[in-house]
Amino acid sequence: MSRRQFLLHSLATCSAFATLGQSTWAQSAYPNKPIKMIVPLAAGSAVDNAARIVMQKISSNIGLGIAIENQAGASGIIGADKVAKSAPDGYVWGGFNDSIMTMLPNLQSHIPWDIQKDFEPISLVATVEWGLVVEQDSPIKTAADLIALAKKNPDKINYGSGGNGSPQHMAMALFAAQSGIKLTHVPYKGATQAAVGLAGKEVDVCFQGIATVNALVKSGKLRLIAVSTPKRMPQFADIPTVNESGLAGFEFNSWFAMMAPAGTPKPIVQRILKEVLKALSDESVKEQLIAQGLTPRGSTSEELAVLLTAQLSKYEKLIHQAGISID
Repeated sequence: MSRRQFLLHSLATCSAFATLGQSTWAQSAYPNKPIKMIVPLAAGSAVDNAARIVMQKISSNIGLGIAIENQAGASGIIGADKVAKSAPDGYVWGGFNDSIMTMLPNLQSHIPWDIQKDFEPISLVATVEWGLVVEQDSPIKTAADLIALAKKNPDKINYGSGGNGSPQHMAMALFAAQSGIKLTHVPYKGATQAAVGLAGKEVDVCFQGIATVNALVKSGKLRLIAVSTPKRMPQFADIPTVNESGLAGFEFNSWFAMMAPAGTPKPIVQRILKEVLKALSDESVKEQLIAQGLTPRGSTSEELAVLLTAQLSKYEKLIHQAGISID
């Protein structure tokens, strides 16, 4: 090797080490400014409630603010699109439910993003346990009552949802299909609005994430008549399951997962995951989530990716079998 070649090789090596050093420093410095969590759902929804509990703990742990921005509308399509188009630098996170991730792609063909290509999975945060709710003065006392009343009055029982293709729509459509009844769907602009509409007697019944209706149930404005879990929930031990009170074999829940824009560096994704799992291991966070009707989970990014694929396939079959349409 000539002296000139040696000098050029040395300079290239130094430059490579300098670049590596800058990259390592940048990653170790993350995060160093406030973070935004976009929730494509209304404030007060189950995912929003869970996000606020977990993000508050993460914010405290990292010493930086995390602002939650609710982008409700179009069943979550608009908010999810905003996450997908954000810079993949770790400073915009998405808090999605499984409706956005696995139901909508099976219901709409013109979504401006691909859940498996335009996002980086971070973690499954919690499952949202669900219940059948009516307004306080409703004559419907059980799931069996609802089925019997609907069979006598086809299409005259109205149910509210957070919008076409929302989990509330999906849960009740599946309930109707499995019980052989016909109900009229009334879509609202979000789960919270549907719950308020039910309390105001605008509709007759809703399936809702318990976290969304918990306050209205506790205040006596709504009545929880059944939970859709396989077994009774310890915090609602006196409330029967749908399975034991009217429709054998029926189960439904949804989940809250965190995503980042595609292209977010792996070390940053892993750092976010580390903070999520740390927050979920906190006893106070667990207690708050459980009290809201949520079950704390936590998963690796790879496990969430596997779950996404499985759920996309599951809902493709269910939606076809039940004849559910977003129109």
